[in-house]
Amino acid sequence: MIIGIPKEIKAHEYRVGLTPQGAKTLVKAGHQVIVQAGAGNGVGFSDNDYQQAGANIANSAESVFTQADMIIKVKEPQPKECKLLNKNQVLFTYLHLAADPKQAELLLASGATCIAYETITDGSGHLPLLQPMSEIAGRMSIQSGAHHLEKTQGGSGVLLSGATGVDAAQVLVLGGGVVGMNAAKVALGIGAQVTILNRSLSKRLADFQQIYGSQLTVNLSSQATIEQQLKIADLIVGAALVAGALAPKLITRDMLKLMKKGSVLVDVSIDQGGCFETSKVTTHDQPTYVIDEIIHYCVGNMPGAVAQTATLALTNATLPYIIELANKGAQLAMLDNSNLKNGLNIYRGKVAHQAVAESLEYQYKAVSF
Repeated sequence: MIIGIPKEIKAHEYRVGLTPQGAKTLVKAGHQVIVQAGAGNGVGFSDNDYQQAGANIANSAESVFTQADMIIKVKEPQPKECKLLNKNQVLFTYLHLAADPKQAELLLASGATCIAYETITDGSGHLPLLQPMSEIAGRMSIQSGAHHLEKTQGGSGVLLSGATGVDAAQVLVLGGGVVGMNAAKVALGIGAQVTILNRSLSKRLADFQQIYGSQLTVNLSSQATIEQQLKIADLIVGAALVAGALAPKLITRDMLKLMKKGSVLVDVSIDQGGCFETSKVTTHDQPTYVIDEIIHYCVGNMPGAVAQTATLALTNATLPYIIELANKGAQLAMLDNSNLKNGLNIYRGKVAHQAVAESLEYQYKAVSF
């Protein structure tokens, strides 16, 4: 199989879909790898590194897309990339289609087989290819939120850890999954007081609370508990997820009135439409905006800012699936691996994932090969 790695073109996206070591593994397995010139520069991988691994270098994205049987990316294809796809190709990347009807329309028109990292499951029903970026985004949410709480950034001027004789800040985390747990760990490590609100009180959350004692509160999520916490929170992290579907709106515009002025909302769920009613996608160039004196941070590719760490973590997770797809071909690989098939979002001009179809209001019909 010919595997193509184009350079990412989303604003401030420095990650690359495959490392030179990953390329070497695929070449040793008998596949051809074509990498767009400069694709790895943002994370310290030169064209020569890829050539030494056995990959070929193409001068343009068009050349990569024209030759490849399977395209490996990090972020969702931009419109001009969607138009380069054809019905004989497999696209393997993050898609987040529920919040992006235009991308869905273009991918449907391409006829390509589009497999999304974020809906692949494992034997326990977890999302193994979403997990590494969720870990990073969760940790970054506190780092970014703390920065924007600074008065020089328009925030309230609160330090998360507090100081001698001064109470620590209050951090509210909405969602106790991978993002939420990692956000909480960093906030707790800094010294903040943390509350996690989740739809259920799992043993994992109970054990987590046991470790941190009175510094951490875990409670069931409801409108009443959210409203109560908004009155005291300095930083709120939105970490709600329904795999493949739009994120639930947990904070409405009216609820912003309950919050302290200069508080910060960090919406890590923004790729799936965001879990705050007032959320809209921002970029690393202009990461925040203010509504009702509340700072909103809604960057759609947060891990892109720590591109080296994120690329290594992502490739560690994706490479076994890339090898499986390359060795067997997409159809056979998905027939043999139902967890991989759960990643199928678009197939031959149809929406092939139920949650995605429902979010986009498309007719869903299960795919059979």
